[in-house]
Parts: sequence; structure tokens; C-alpha cells
Amino acid sequence: MAVLIGLQGSGKSTFCRRNLAATHVVVSKDAFPKARHRQRRQMRLVEEALAGGRSVAVDNTNPSPEEWQPLIGAARQHGAATVGYWFPPDVPAALARNAARQGRARVPEVGIFATLGRLRRPRHVDGFDRLYEVRIDGRGGFTVEPMPTDDRPAAEGQPATDDCPATDDRPAPADRLMVDDRRAAGFRPDGTVRVDEGD
Repeated sequence: MAVLIGLQGSGKSTFCRRNLAATHVVVSKDAFPKARHRQRRQMRLVEEALAGGRSVAVDNTNPSPEEWQPLIGAARQHGAATVGYWFPPDVPAALARNAARQGRARVPEVGIFATLGRLRRPRHVDGFDRLYEVRIDGRGGFTVEPMPTDDRPAAEGQPATDDCPATDDRPAPADRLMVDDRRAAGFRPDGTVRVDEGD
């Protein structure tokens, strides 16, 4: 199971569409905005896919453990690994991309700031089997790097939503990104993927 984590307008949907949709059942609450019990419906779709032996990608903001834990629990129940894709917050860029959207695709700005207030960087101790940090590279693609397994608590006063861990904890870009993961997602040897930047 792939769980995408980040603000609206951070590029999650483009990343998912270009790199996961071909091999995963994509589940997003955006697909049923008027459903009375969106969380319940999402979990039903996730459970059905996992029970059928399919990989699942959950393309929502998923800002906190409140959203992650039911997904991680469902994956474990069906013997599936959970891979988190963390999109560090870049508020000005997210607001700009959101402003360029049309119709219902555009989210009220207050919604982006509400998500920011709940957004927490995922850690391996949260139950993820693997974690990757995803950033738009400014050249029409993404950089994807494995997040370190050092899950020491953040220093006092350091926000949990820091864009990235300390640089001395960061591994080399390709030293622990599994070869199978790279091939499945179409990653290039330098860790980039060519995608649009619309989302």
C-alpha cells in the first residue's frame, strides 16, 4: 500500500497518476466528494482491493496518524507492506498551484492552512515499512529519496512538520531506495521522474 502525505497542491496526484496508477488501485476521497461517510467508503475500497491481492495507493492529504493508522492496520491485516510518500510543505507553491486550478478542483485557501495545521512528517515508528521524501525538482519532475530510519524525537521547539531531517542524518539519494521500487515507479538512475507539475 502506498500512502501519499502532503498539502493540497503539492503534486501528489500527478506523482500518483504517473508512477503508481498503472500498478495500484488508486483510492481518493476526491472521487466521492458527496458521500455521507467518506472515510468509511474509502476504507471499504481499500479493504476490497487488498483482499483481492491488489496494491493500493491512497491519494489524499493524509496529514496525521489519525489517517495513517487505519490504512497501516488494513495493510498488515492482509500481509501488505505500507510505503509512505512524504511531500514536504511548500505553502507558497501549493497556494500558487491551487490558484491555477479550475472549478471544484480548487480548494479554499483556508483548507490548505487547516491541513498545514495538522500536517505531521511520517516516521518509521508510525508503522511504515518504507518512507520516501518527494520534492518537485523545478524541471518538470520529482526527486525521490529514502527517508532516514533514525526516529529520534524532534528536539524541543522543533516542529514535527520540518521539511526534512537534519542533513547529517540524510542518506545518499540512491543508497537505500530499493531497485524494485525504482523500476516499478519508472525512476531514473539519478532519482528523478519526469512528470507534470500541475497538481
